[in-house]
Amino acid sequence: MKKLIVVTGASSGIGREIAKKFSNNGHPVLLLARRLEKMEELNLPNSLCKSVDVTNLEMVREAIKEAEQKFGKVDCLINCAGMMLLGHPQEQNFDEWNDMIDLNIKGILTGTNIVLKDMVQRNEGTIINISSIAGRKTFDNHAVYCGTKFAVHAITENIRKEVSQSNVRMITISPGVVETPLLSHTTDENIKSDYNEWKKSIEAGLEPEKIASCIEFAYNQPQDICIREIVIAKTKQAD
Repeated sequence: MKKLIVVTGASSGIGREIAKKFSNNGHPVLLLARRLEKMEELNLPNSLCKSVDVTNLEMVREAIKEAEQKFGKVDCLINCAGMMLLGHPQEQNFDEWNDMIDLNIKGILTGTNIVLKDMVQRNEGTIINISSIAGRKTFDNHAVYCGTKFAVHAITENIRKEVSQSNVRMITISPGVVETPLLSHTTDENIKSDYNEWKKSIEAGLEPEKIASCIEFAYNQPQDICIREIVIAKTKQAD
């Protein structure tokens, strides 16, 4: 059996496709998200599905502990859980800002806090964080979302530098528009409508499987090769 992969946000979108791809490649997989039934319906072999709040350190710790008892040490943690709530900064509800900061930033920190020390001690392991092109540049109606993704970039790169001598890889994946349920959580209907109209100009977003393939490529490099960041978008997406 290959080494254990942990995927957060595994009930839909990119996380779901990552879990399927790594399972198909023979890895045991720990799937973490709130919606247990969506993960269990995949019926992946050598998998464990746990309904957790990924911002809750102890819930994530217990899930990882159970998976490691069954499948061995975590070799790769892939942090996919996140939310995108678009809004005009002068009008958007503070709770939406708070929710994005909590999930998009703390959601990558819980699992990292749990597995990183052991990876450093073992001189092996990989942590892959899903950020966004919005972690590299700003966009209208994206102010706080961009802020959270800039944070993902900074945290990932800074930790990468500090653990590099222990042979541990930290990788940032920065997609453009992807066909996931992410936009559906935005509450401003005009912003959603305009966004969907703009997507027509680039002939829709990327399929989540394309992002999973990028992650597969980066992970399957030899451990002494760290692809620090992959930026991927539809060719017609100019920004």
